[in-house]
Amino acid sequence: MKFKVSEKYNAAIVEVKGNMMGGPEAIEFSDQLKKLLAEGKKNIVIDLSDVKFMNSSGLGMLISGLTTVRNGGGLLKLANVTDKIQSLLMITKLITIFETFESIDDAVKSFGI
Repeated sequence: MKFKVSEKYNAAIVEVKGNMMGGPEAIEFSDQLKKLLAEGKKNIVIDLSDVKFMNSSGLGMLISGLTTVRNGGGLLKLANVTDKIQSLLMITKLITIFETFESIDDAVKSFGI
């Protein structure tokens, strides 16, 4: 898994690529979110369009990320959720916890910036 951070309309966009399966990458992901919060970036969008596979540890990364961002006074939203990940979120009932959007633009607009 790799990720790249960019900014769009005062929101941080974290583009995730590859497989979200936890491990050492989970720490990097968490550290990146903490860094964004420390820089005062409170509106964060996770772009999942290039995520090929996600296991329970990958879901754990998202849950941990959401908790980290909320505890830091920010908002975290998911964009470009693939059908596979959407069904994972529905099966685990996490769809009720995460705000998901069709596109990065829709997610950014939802912050009301």
